[in-house]
Amino acid sequence: MEWATNNLAQSLLILGLALLAIEIAVLGFSTFVLFFVGLAAAVTGILLYVGLIPDTILSASLTVAVLTALAAIVLWKPLKKLQTKVDNTKAKSDLVGHSFVLSEVVSPSINPKYRYSGIDWKLVSTETLAAGTKVEVSEVDVGVFHIKTAAN
Repeated sequence: MEWATNNLAQSLLILGLALLAIEIAVLGFSTFVLFFVGLAAAVTGILLYVGLIPDTILSASLTVAVLTALAAIVLWKPLKKLQTKVDNTKAKSDLVGHSFVLSEVVSPSINPKYRYSGIDWKLVSTETLAAGTKVEVSEVDVGVFHIKTAAN
């Protein structure tokens, strides 16, 4: 503890960088609290090192508090906007393209199950497909195979 108070600028810089690293690497930038506090601590450490604020725990604490509040006020909306961007592209499944022969009739109103890889998949089709038809999976949802007639 004595080393930290004797080397307040370096301690705050190290603490700030550690908090930033935890926020970004561990929490995935999901909460901004550690980011704001880490940024404020790092900037306070730099200000202490340069000599712009007195080298006391009270002034360092107040500076961290004020800079944390300022960072939150200034950066909250831009950072929140970054989080709202959602990629709606569907993930490519390796199950798409799997072909098999139907053992039952499938239609828009009849959705039998097909057991594959230890899972019972509900079969969905926009057209009526007779039993014995070779089909392939065109799309996969949770527990659902969307199927169509296989191209031979």
